[in-house]
Amino acid sequence: MRTADIHRNTAETQIDVTVNLDGSGVYTVSTGIGFLDHMIEQLSRHSLIDMTVKTVGDLHVDQHHTTEDTAIAIGEAVAKALGDKRGISRYGTAYAPMDETLTRVSLDISGRPWLVFKAPFTVQRLGEWDTELIEHWFHSFAQAAGITLHVENLYGSNNHHVVESCFKGLARALRQAVEIDPRKADAIPSTKGML
Repeated sequence: MRTADIHRNTAETQIDVTVNLDGSGVYTVSTGIGFLDHMIEQLSRHSLIDMTVKTVGDLHVDQHHTTEDTAIAIGEAVAKALGDKRGISRYGTAYAPMDETLTRVSLDISGRPWLVFKAPFTVQRLGEWDTELIEHWFHSFAQAAGITLHVENLYGSNNHHVVESCFKGLARALRQAVEIDPRKADAIPSTKGML
C-alpha cells in the first residue's frame, strides 16, 4: 500500500494529513474553512485517494496560512506516498464538466513543480473562502507534490461550479497519473531513470 502521514506544525498552523493512494476515496476533512473542506472532499472522492486532513490554523488572522499549509501538507503526503514513483503512469488529463462549466486539467508527476492556472472568478468569496486563495492552493499543492500542473477553465459562469470543476479535474487527472501501469510496473517512467 502506498501511504503516507505528514505532520506539519508551525506557529501559524498545526496539520495532520494521511493519504492512501490505493484507496477508494474515503475522507475525513476539517480545516475550519467549509468550502475548502468541500473541495478537498471532492479531491479525495474523485481521485480514489483516501485522505484524512485535520488543520487548526490562525483563522483569526485570515485564511491564507490555513489554505497554503494544508495544500503543502497534502502535496507532501502525495509525494511521500509515491516514493521513487516506480511503475506509475505519471501523466494524467481530465475534462471536468459541471453544468455550464468545463475545466481541463493536465499534470505530470515530474519532480519539476510548475503551475499554470487560468480560472476567472467574479466574486470575492465562496462561502467564507477567499477566491484569491484558490490559485494559491493549487500552486502550493503542485510545489509540494513536485507536479507540473495545468488547470484551465474553458468556460463557465457560476463561480462555485468553476472551482469545483477545477478540483474534480485535478482529482481525475491525479487518479490516472498515480495508477500503476501494468505494462511497466517495475520501471520508473523516465529515460533519466529517476523522477
